Formats: sequence, structure tokens, C-alpha cells
Amino acid sequence: MGEDPTPGHGRNGTTQAKRRPGFFSDRRGSTAMEFAMLAIPFALLVFAILESCISFAGQEVMANATDDVARQLRTGQIKKADVTETSIKQLICSKLEIMVAKNCPGLLVDLREYASFADAATAGFKIENGDIVLTQGASSTSFSVSPGLAESKNMLRVFYKWPVMTDFMARSMANLKDGNTLLFASVTWQNEPFDD
Repeated sequence: MGEDPTPGHGRNGTTQAKRRPGFFSDRRGSTAMEFAMLAIPFALLVFAILESCISFAGQEVMANATDDVARQLRTGQIKKADVTETSIKQLICSKLEIMVAKNCPGLLVDLREYASFADAATAGFKIENGDIVLTQGASSTSFSVSPGLAESKNMLRVFYKWPVMTDFMARSMANLKDGNTLLFASVTWQNEPFDD
């Protein structure tokens, strides 16, 4: 007698039960499931790193622009008579446009003369209710552009309301009421003895 060619039948003629694995022991598609579980946290981490890096790069570009404008004021390349709030903003904005929106909508500038470096050291700012408030000692002041003449002591403070692009980062990065984060640069110097 020959063997039964029907699958599932053994030599003794009994049928072996086909065993089907249960849902939880089935390993088909486990890679897809693992990827699905890790893809969202990984993407969030990547976006958080990119957001932080771009914000840091914007801060560095702004610090360099502030230093450059302060050097031009210190050496007399830009004279007091030529300085207005608009002209200083345009000068700084022209150096920032690689990183920010056209015309720098979030740019704020404070440039003023001080009697001494000790007076300049009392200048500060704080964020109250999501707004930038300049301080001079214990009192609040408003933004101003009034540089000094030759050999005067000056401080240039530049603020930029940097937009936070990723919504989930806004809760941890944004410190202004409009959902932006504040970038800040400051330079204090004494003008050279140039001709006024």
C-alpha cells in the first residue's frame, strides 16, 4: 500500500490539526508596528532639534549684526545726525534678512547714551504678561534711539520676536504673548574720538 498523498495525513492515516498562531503570537508585521510606534516620537524629536538649531542660528546672526552696527557707531562711520529709529532698524534688518521675514516685523531697537558704564550696567529688561518691558534700575523706560557724540558711552540693545514654527514646541519655547520667543543681543561701548 502506498502513502496517502493528501497533505495533513500521516502514515497512520490520522489527520494532524493545523495550528494557527493567535493574534498576539503572530510576528508578521511586527516591524511595521514597531516603526509606527516610534515614528511619531522620533519625528517630534527631530523637529524639536531643528527648531532649536534654527533659533540658535538666528540668535547668532542677530548678535553679529548688532556687533557690526555698534562698531560703525563706535568708529563714527555712522554719525549721530544720521541715526533714526528707522535707519538703525533698516541697517540691522539688512543683516538679518537671511534668517527672518522681509522687513523684520518683530525687530525692536533701543540705542542710548549713558553718563558712565555704571549707569549702562543698570539697564535691563523683563517680560511681563508676555510683553517686553525695558528697565533702568528699578523704573521702566520705553524704547529710544538717541546715540551720543564722540567719546560718549552707548548701549545698543536689539530684540527680535522670533516665531516658533512647530506648535508642540510653542509651550516650552515661546515666552511672549503672541507665541513668539525673544532673541536678544546687546553691545556697550565708548565712541572713539572722531569728528562730530
